Amino acid sequence: MREREADWSDWMASAIAGDAGAYRRLLSALAPFVRSVVRNRAASFGLASADVEDVVQETLLAIHLKRGTWDDSQPVGPWVAAIARNKLIDALRRKGRRVHVPVEDFAEVLPAETGDDNGLRPDEAEKLISVLKGRQHEVVKAISVDGADIGETAKKLSMSEGAVRVALHRGLAALSQAYRSFRE
Repeated sequence: MREREADWSDWMASAIAGDAGAYRRLLSALAPFVRSVVRNRAASFGLASADVEDVVQETLLAIHLKRGTWDDSQPVGPWVAAIARNKLIDALRRKGRRVHVPVEDFAEVLPAETGDDNGLRPDEAEKLISVLKGRQHEVVKAISVDGADIGETAKKLSMSEGAVRVALHRGLAALSQAYRSFRE
């Protein structure tokens, strides 16, 4: 293991200095290591082997692009493993972890609606949402009341999707606080 790390460090330093042969040796040695790291971690998330190979390629590309950020006082392996982990996380986020089950399969075991759901009447909901001002009000109303999604709301309000998510989160937190005061 120490010998491997020493070789990787030597090859990385030489590659950064412009030695193409050392760079080829480094990538050839790192590819199976990256594949092993990604495959071991991806197995628990049910990622397909084609997706694993995509993550391996993305990791090798990131190593190529970021090799100048490697600290030569540190071993190469953990640096590469961290890049692989981050690329795996990116792939899982893109893929999403959603399970779709038809509601009909559970219709008989779902509880029936009760008359008293302790919810708000429409006029109470309007009064509560009126606590919010500006973009928070617009975002919460668009998403929670009108049923728009993040992308639609972002376009409609000329905001980034990230800004819409932040406004929604903050608006819902403010509503939660207001709701507690409203119910007391």
